[in-house]
Amino acid sequence: MTTHAQESPPALFSLLERWQGAWPAALAIWSRYTRLQPAMLCATLEAARAEGLEGSFAMIRFVDQRVVIDLQSVDRLGLQDYAVEILAHEIGHHVLAPANATDNLRLLARMRQALPTLTQHAPMLANLYTDLLINDRLQRQSGLRLADIYRKLAQGSESQKKVAADKPAATGVWPVYMRIYEQLWQLPAGSLTNEALDARAETDAWLGARLIRVYARDWLDGAGRFAALMLPYIVADDEAYRRQLRWLHDTATAGRDCVVAGIGEIEAGELEGAIHPAEDPLITGEDGLQRVPVKRVLSAPDEAQAPADKVAGQAREPFEYGEILRASGVELSEHEIAIRYYQERALPHLIPYPRKKAPSGSEPLPEGLEAWDCGDPLDELDWLQSVLQSPQVIPGMTTVKRLYGEQPGEMPVLQPIDLDIYVDSSGSMPDPRRQTSWLTLAGAIIALSALRAGAQVQVTLWSGKHEVRQTPGFIRQPQQILGVLTDFFGGGTAFPIHCLRETYADARGRERPTHILMISDDGIDTMFNDDERGNSGWDIAARALQRAGAGGTLALNLPDESNGYYADSLKTIRRAVTTQGWALHRITDWEQLMAFARDFSRRHRDGQIASTPKRSH
Repeated sequence: MTTHAQESPPALFSLLERWQGAWPAALAIWSRYTRLQPAMLCATLEAARAEGLEGSFAMIRFVDQRVVIDLQSVDRLGLQDYAVEILAHEIGHHVLAPANATDNLRLLARMRQALPTLTQHAPMLANLYTDLLINDRLQRQSGLRLADIYRKLAQGSESQKKVAADKPAATGVWPVYMRIYEQLWQLPAGSLTNEALDARAETDAWLGARLIRVYARDWLDGAGRFAALMLPYIVADDEAYRRQLRWLHDTATAGRDCVVAGIGEIEAGELEGAIHPAEDPLITGEDGLQRVPVKRVLSAPDEAQAPADKVAGQAREPFEYGEILRASGVELSEHEIAIRYYQERALPHLIPYPRKKAPSGSEPLPEGLEAWDCGDPLDELDWLQSVLQSPQVIPGMTTVKRLYGEQPGEMPVLQPIDLDIYVDSSGSMPDPRRQTSWLTLAGAIIALSALRAGAQVQVTLWSGKHEVRQTPGFIRQPQQILGVLTDFFGGGTAFPIHCLRETYADARGRERPTHILMISDDGIDTMFNDDERGNSGWDIAARALQRAGAGGTLALNLPDESNGYYADSLKTIRRAVTTQGWALHRITDWEQLMAFARDFSRRHRDGQIASTPKRSH
């Protein structure tokens, strides 16, 4: 059992020992096969804060599957005699609900669908919901004293409840939540709280108890219903009740430091589950009720209303993805969340990345033996030949190693083609950290596909000549590559010709064949302007294509030919295609870049790379 006993006040030593001894019994409540790391028993508030525990007297962590207890707060609340109950409850969060970091995110996502404009309360409601599932099982099936714990908590907060004493009937989350427990455990009204409920709250408490029983096994399906049930009480809640609830919030930071995936898309049943339990015939026992989903409202005030017909399988927006991560306790910047988002969305769409046939490799050819000395690497020692030459092995005298030569290989070698990708990040492009950027997603798919094939990738994100971010050359680190792709400038449009010039400054070209990929719109015509030294952009582009050795592609969102405003840009692009050999993939909507990624693989598969003619402009 991990403790901080060295900092404990003397009065807490006996409490510490009792709680240490209760851990095996708490594990056995769930199963004799339950295995978790021992609970961290913190005997002081300072020790608890050092573990990240604040606001509650207990918490869980998914990253290391730990339970953390603040014994000083336990002592202050009068819960010293409930070690098995509290420890078994915390273990239940690891075993039953939410059980792991991924299901915790799925739970939060479903809660948020039923909380229009109040999504910030999803973490607390998720905690209350899973507490109900765990406590109902422990109280009824294991005979633990969970009801007594809530009585103790209520007794310790009488002064807080006086704040709302003048109310004719309680309308907050806490009294309704306590009444749900009374319904579940068939306790008289007022057993866990002295506050009276009106008829509506009484009905909702009954519905809440039915919900816990009906969805005890499929608890994710009941999450949105519970949130919809508690929504009006969140609106009417006051600070006294919220302080009461904070003592129970043991999953507030459960997902901190976890690396998780699986919430990039809306799940089946997520939207349909955002209904009030009164509309669910499984809960009410009535047939023929219409299930009317709660209209979903985005929590970001600067975003447009999401389409009402979102269906399962549709991707979330990056800001929505980030809000779910943060609700689970994940502490990441907006940029770090964007990296996770595009990596998760790109992985299912990785493509067979093109490779080029290279001269046949060589194979080792055994040529003989020579003495192995004690200073030679041990893996060069040929034990079989050494024993055959002398049954008594004497290192450095009877030991030998085998010599190898080389012979031409029989199988051709397919060499991956490096990728040099330039992505437009000017003001006409979306910010990938706030909404889905198809440029970023297509770039991520192709870049990660290239890495999987063994290629090296250089990414250049650009807006103006001095608004440029670039990877440190051709690299194989996906996080650095995605870090550049998910950044954003949003300025004017001016291609950084100097980046293209310097990448291919060596007249010998690159050692490995490289494909140049431009993802932009008509603003790519600035690539052919003169650079800061007065060099022609046409010459620089032609030289880059020749020295790259594996062609170049322009993936461009271009307007209709009839639009005269873009006539000069389209003329420049056509000239680049006909005179320099750029392959043009024209789209009219950014989402079509997904199809481009697949087409890029098909056109260049098996080493059939477009050759670049050696032409002048």
